[in-house]
Amino acid sequence: PALAVDHSHTSLSREYLRKVDATADVKIVAYCSNLEEAKQKLREREAYGIIYIPSEFSDNITKGIQSKVSLYCDMSGLLYYKGLLMANTAVSLDMNKNIKVARAGNTTQRQDEITAYPIEYRDVAMFNPTNGFAAFLIPAVLVLLIQQTLLLGIGLAAGTAREHNRFRDLVPINKHYNGTLRIVLGKGLSYFMVYTFMSTYVLFVVPRLFSLNQIGHADDLIPFILPYLAACIFFAMTASIAIRNRETCMLIFVFTSVPLLFISGVSWPGAAVPAFWKYFSYLFPSTFGINGFIRINNMGATLSDVAFEYKALWIQAGVYFLTTCWVYRWQIITSRKHVIEKYKELKAKRTTVL
Repeated sequence: PALAVDHSHTSLSREYLRKVDATADVKIVAYCSNLEEAKQKLREREAYGIIYIPSEFSDNITKGIQSKVSLYCDMSGLLYYKGLLMANTAVSLDMNKNIKVARAGNTTQRQDEITAYPIEYRDVAMFNPTNGFAAFLIPAVLVLLIQQTLLLGIGLAAGTAREHNRFRDLVPINKHYNGTLRIVLGKGLSYFMVYTFMSTYVLFVVPRLFSLNQIGHADDLIPFILPYLAACIFFAMTASIAIRNRETCMLIFVFTSVPLLFISGVSWPGAAVPAFWKYFSYLFPSTFGINGFIRINNMGATLSDVAFEYKALWIQAGVYFLTTCWVYRWQIITSRKHVIEKYKELKAKRTTVL
């Protein structure tokens, strides 16, 4: 929604406003007599921009002098600003073309075409045919969603296990919890089986529901998703060591979603990310998962084209598997110490009573 202030009151100014109103991104909701009235409506959120046409608009064009149209936007909404700016730019270029053709005095249509476009160009949006934010941002969010939900889910399970444990330990002393490797692989495979179906829905079905661009092949996507899932699972299991109760993971993990999206180099240009934060982002599977998935799914890359991200995910999966085994082994030893200490304490009390 936009407001129009037309001080020219000529056929040319009305034509300009009609064309702006006819664009897909802008709708003129009111015509104001002056800027103060328009500013008041802008403060009341009736619109997000003001199109101001000065009184000398048509006179300057008639005299062959450059004329100006002013655009005032509410910068709290960058998408509204983008829509208003692109609509006004397109209309001004179109009218400028018609004015040049009318003044050239050409006799053929071909001469008019050359006058309007001395150099013909074509604007082709690569990998984003709709020129929208959703086409490149939603796939990144979906990939990040897998990591964050795993962190929350495994964190909640770890917090619940500690709350139900007498000694507040992550791994209880039980015949079913015998062997570090068995525990880690058992938990990891159970999470992997659940998230195989979850990932299929999130990464393959949801983009189709939003009619997003999908040109990647399953032969490349599926092998890429496997190490990403493994890295996310073992990363979440390692991070769960810091969870002492169920509420802690909400405080630790939820707020990291937006920073991780920025430092991944998708919503914010990767070249503009400082070196420290760029290398820091390599600790998280989402960084490689987002970049690799977008290149395969949206840009049609093959697995060999994302070899760096693919190898990095396998390395992360291996490293975080080792760290998970280490923290779980440490927890098992800690649990045994607590049980032995409790046994000695009870034995001492019994001896004292006797």
